[in-house]
Amino acid sequence: MSGPYGGGVAGERLHLEVSGRTHRELGLSRGRALRSSLGAAYERYAALFRAVGVPEDAEQDGVERAAAAIAGWRPAVLEELAGVADGAGVKIEQVIALNARTEILAARSSHECSALTALIDGRRYGAQTWDWHIELDGCWHTHEVAGPGHRYAGLTEEGILSKIGVNEAGLALHFNLLKHVSDGADGVPMHVLSRVVLAECATVDEALTVVRSAPIGSSSALTLLDTTTAVSAELSPAGVFVIAERDGSVQRTNHFRHPIPLTGQRDDVEESQSSARLELVRSRLAAGLPATVDALVEVLLSGEDEAPLCCVPDMSLGYGERMSTLATILTDPAARTVRVLDGMPTRAADGPWRVISL
Repeated sequence: MSGPYGGGVAGERLHLEVSGRTHRELGLSRGRALRSSLGAAYERYAALFRAVGVPEDAEQDGVERAAAAIAGWRPAVLEELAGVADGAGVKIEQVIALNARTEILAARSSHECSALTALIDGRRYGAQTWDWHIELDGCWHTHEVAGPGHRYAGLTEEGILSKIGVNEAGLALHFNLLKHVSDGADGVPMHVLSRVVLAECATVDEALTVVRSAPIGSSSALTLLDTTTAVSAELSPAGVFVIAERDGSVQRTNHFRHPIPLTGQRDDVEESQSSARLELVRSRLAAGLPATVDALVEVLLSGEDEAPLCCVPDMSLGYGERMSTLATILTDPAARTVRVLDGMPTRAADGPWRVISL
């Protein structure tokens, strides 16, 4: 990839190389690498749970429900989570809580990620801003994972098995949070689902088959792309609904677009802002797709008077309300490469990109 986003050296952000012949060994590898920090990362999340009104008993209930769903769908992943706990010297309940944080926070947390795919010179690329609580900026890192199944790499958080990334088969995955009135902690956590998709699937079609086989208790949009296809799959307790690529692109913000789950969208969703962000992205694509990957990243920039594709934290708000664009991610399925920028796309031209190729 040419241009300023084709290389560069990241700063001091943690990078893990996780490996193991079995799921348990894989977990132990991750846990041992995080032994000095995972306990503190969990405490930060526990503080977030309390700040937004999730008491300890509700957290524990979410953990138990998530564990049951994982055990019934992919029991080997539960062995991996236990390995993380043992390797880091923390309780397995804490590791499950981290991996199920989307579900535990389902009724209380906001999220403002924006993502899109584009066909450029015959190749599909994915781009995303990842917005999360500014207080948790120190808890994310990049990783490469080599264990049972496909190797995969990308961005994740401490103790969490997977988030945004690409695998060696040429499948990429991006995340956006959605909210449905039926959301809860009864299904497989979205971060566990990401781990299974990237480790087990080589194509978008395979990924959709796996996703449809999982019990879903919370809502998210998984934007999936390989060398021939790109879709956004809207997941919720109402089912899995696919938004197909159109004119060489898929765009994604934080509201349902398929009419069936849209009828159950939570009333507190800031749909107008999400729609404004989507319309801003689409307006920039109206004259045609970006001609370069550099230009694809620029689609995610937003100015002072535009819809906030870049999220700047309002530090006058309290803990649990201060959202910030913590990272910008590019995926290239054909090259089996993910590029992660520490910060907003405003830093794309000269910021510290980390490039991971499989």
